Amino acid sequence: MATLKIKNMVCDRCIMSVRDVLEDLGFRVESVSLGEASIAENPDEEDLSKVAKKLRGKGFELIREQKEALIEQIKGQLIEYVRLLESGDQPPKLSEYLSEKLHHNYSYLSNRFSGAEESTIENYLILLKIERVKELLTYEEMTLSEIAWKLNYSSVQYLSNQFKKVTGETVSSFRKHMNSGSRQSLDTIQ
Repeated sequence: MATLKIKNMVCDRCIMSVRDVLEDLGFRVESVSLGEASIAENPDEEDLSKVAKKLRGKGFELIREQKEALIEQIKGQLIEYVRLLESGDQPPKLSEYLSEKLHHNYSYLSNRFSGAEESTIENYLILLKIERVKELLTYEEMTLSEIAWKLNYSSVQYLSNQFKKVTGETVSSFRKHMNSGSRQSLDTIQ
């Protein structure tokens, strides 16, 4: 059995797409989750090249270095953390959550992430949350107050200030000029 680390997986559709690619190539897929897939076989270098090529065609990338794999695991867990925030339960501290999920102390994870991404884990989480705010604003189903509560912001004002700092525009300006070009895919956030 082999576990493949895969970059740019951010949603359930990504999981289905990766599963389809691997099955199309004839692999027996054991499991697929954000950032990785387990197959029954032990692929050789030629198989891995085929997998990498097919995945690239779908917008994914096969990760071959362990350091890069850890960064992708952190990003995947941060996306899951945003989902956890939205669940309404009181989330654990980010540092505790990542340490538990990735079996490394937070300091190690933070140093690895900062060294590879030229950003901190906290700043990356802020970018993810702001993209989620944009998405929720686009749906026009919730007030800004509801969005702030849902994403665990301490106040609407704090969310508004963070939104302006990250996007360069106010929430009301964003609402006025909403268009699909103003949002970013989660796998492209740097």
